[in-house]
Amino acid sequence: MSEGELLNRYVDAWWSSVQDLLALLEELGPDDWARPTDLAGWDVKAVASHTAHLESLLAGGPDEQADVGPADHITGPMGQFTEIGVLTRRDHEPAAIIAEIRERTGERKAALDAEPPADPDAPAPGIFGMIGWSTRTLLRNRPLDVWMHEQDVRRAVGRPGGLDSPGAWHTADYLSEGFGYVVGKRVAPPAGTTAVLAVDGSDPVAVEIGEDGRARRLGEVPAEPTVGLRMDRESFIVLAGGRRPAAEGAVTISGDQELGGRILDRLATTP
Repeated sequence: MSEGELLNRYVDAWWSSVQDLLALLEELGPDDWARPTDLAGWDVKAVASHTAHLESLLAGGPDEQADVGPADHITGPMGQFTEIGVLTRRDHEPAAIIAEIRERTGERKAALDAEPPADPDAPAPGIFGMIGWSTRTLLRNRPLDVWMHEQDVRRAVGRPGGLDSPGAWHTADYLSEGFGYVVGKRVAPPAGTTAVLAVDGSDPVAVEIGEDGRARRLGEVPAEPTVGLRMDRESFIVLAGGRRPAAEGAVTISGDQELGGRILDRLATTP
């Protein structure tokens, strides 16, 4: 697959995720928009507002400003930035937020169709390029972000689903790439340790700790790794996404139970 084809696959996964999110938001009742999500300080409306903000920026919308005061859920510059879209849409009706997401993503998709991305290393547009993101990083991140927020809304309003979509596949595979970092850097077990992550619907990820303390990906899954973690896709997403603990009994640890517990405790790789 060429680099251009891979970039366009990311675009397709993003677009599919946007349509799924819009369809879900259209189903919600008035009370649903105020329901709290797993993201501290954010209800369903905040999640939708944040999505509208980012998609507006990507489509060439205006740079928005807001007085972001101190709050327990805002812990750094990125949190301050993501809060802007929530504050600037605080008085917007849900229908207006849905319409904005639909309009802005439509504009962005039309632009990407007219001039398909071809250079993965080109700077991303606007503020995303200013923080050092490439076109590859941006396009790979967008389906993850949109699909994760669809799932945030689904859990908040009790409407499970969407776990077998292009966005779901993309996100699960993307987040599983961080497994080696979690094991090698955060948990740091002894050299020679092997660990396997098996998420339903995705290829297993096997890593081994080298003498330098780094985890390297193995081409084959060892028959008896030091530790193995098996779970369904939703359990992996809530853990790796830093949302909430997995449901009781949803994760199976084989081999070193203590090591498996430490890996689970540090599995979150995205806020």
